[in-house]
Amino acid sequence: MQHLPAILANRIADRGPVRVGVIGAGKFGSMFLNQVPFSPHLSVAVIADLDPERARAACRTVGWHDDQISRTRFTDDGMDLIADPAVEVVMEITGSPAAGCAHALAAAQHGKHIIMVNVEADVLAGPVLADAHRSAGTVYSMASGDQPALVCEIVDWARTCGLEIICAGKGTRYQPGFHDVTPDDVWTHYGLSPEQAAAAGMNSQMFNSFLDGTKSAIEMAAIANATGLNAPGNGLKFPAVDFDNLQNTLIPTDAGGTLDGEGFVEVVASEHRGEATEMHNHLRWGVYAVFKAPNQYARDCFLQYGLKTDQSGYYAAMYRPYHLIGLELGVSAANAAIRGEATGTTAEWRGDVVAVAKKDLAAGDMLDGEGGYTAWGKLMPAGASHRSRALPIGLAHGVSLIRPVKHGATITYDDVDTLPDNAARTCRQKLENSADFSI
Repeated sequence: MQHLPAILANRIADRGPVRVGVIGAGKFGSMFLNQVPFSPHLSVAVIADLDPERARAACRTVGWHDDQISRTRFTDDGMDLIADPAVEVVMEITGSPAAGCAHALAAAQHGKHIIMVNVEADVLAGPVLADAHRSAGTVYSMASGDQPALVCEIVDWARTCGLEIICAGKGTRYQPGFHDVTPDDVWTHYGLSPEQAAAAGMNSQMFNSFLDGTKSAIEMAAIANATGLNAPGNGLKFPAVDFDNLQNTLIPTDAGGTLDGEGFVEVVASEHRGEATEMHNHLRWGVYAVFKAPNQYARDCFLQYGLKTDQSGYYAAMYRPYHLIGLELGVSAANAAIRGEATGTTAEWRGDVVAVAKKDLAAGDMLDGEGGYTAWGKLMPAGASHRSRALPIGLAHGVSLIRPVKHGATITYDDVDTLPDNAARTCRQKLENSADFSI
């Protein structure tokens, strides 16, 4: 069995580089595009963006030469890209649940692998989208470089080694008040002025989703759905933990930790509560998994080989302090096209992300989605979400309330007017109609 670089070299010799189509040339897409000139096994055949000239400008910004830009086709239509026979792997990087669901289904229909950087669409209806690709014989994959795929990698490693996963997740900045932050005041928390952010092309609503807890909830739901781990019963706790103490804190309460049991996802905060300063050895940019030795012999091996463990010696952690986002995305394209493998994929519906009011909302108020002014996304077990008719954050955009909702309350389907008729709604309905949480 050859390792991946050798397989890619053979691919180049036999059929040329892997032919990629990129939908969405924002920050994540630009980071991937930066790597293409240095990755001879990859070529970008088509780039789709609502503003093709902006996409061309992004290519120039990341270092593409004019001749490379001229060899690439640009379009404002993702469906046009998917239908192009020059594309074999689709990168879906729009961040829109509706667009992501439509593109994922179309990619399966056209026999194209898809890398779903669009975690928002995956969490909304991932099992439906993954099933479409399994039926088509194509790969539906998480994006290497993004934290969910990297967590799945550590979880796969631990389980393959015979180690039981106790908890897995990522780090982030967090304070309880962040849940109510809006795009108007988001930049104060990043140390930027609105003018500086605008000059850098930074989207206030997108960056606010990182801060208000929504993105963390979405990514943990994706991990739960891919790995079979559990979503906490009452949302993420965001404990403030440095990477030296993961194995002391993220273990069950009866073992001296903070978890309700074993096999959960959780996000760790990089700051102490009520303080703006980061902890020493924080994991803000990284991912982790806490695991347990299956017997005393393995426990002794942990100690003999220097693993930091809890007091019992049975619990230890493995972590990665950084992730490189789009700079690592080529790994997913290569694995999909060459090996027919996903770098993490949705397997079942275990975690869901529901809309919670950021303030008192009145009948007639319009919900504005992830990172907006009206709601933030809270992680819930999918069964609890389904039973309570909670409105997923992925559908909480462009729909008005028909009755008031109090600050901090979960918004339900019964609180909103008719949802927009699009692929996100259709796929979500299919998921909910097929769900069975009776077992």
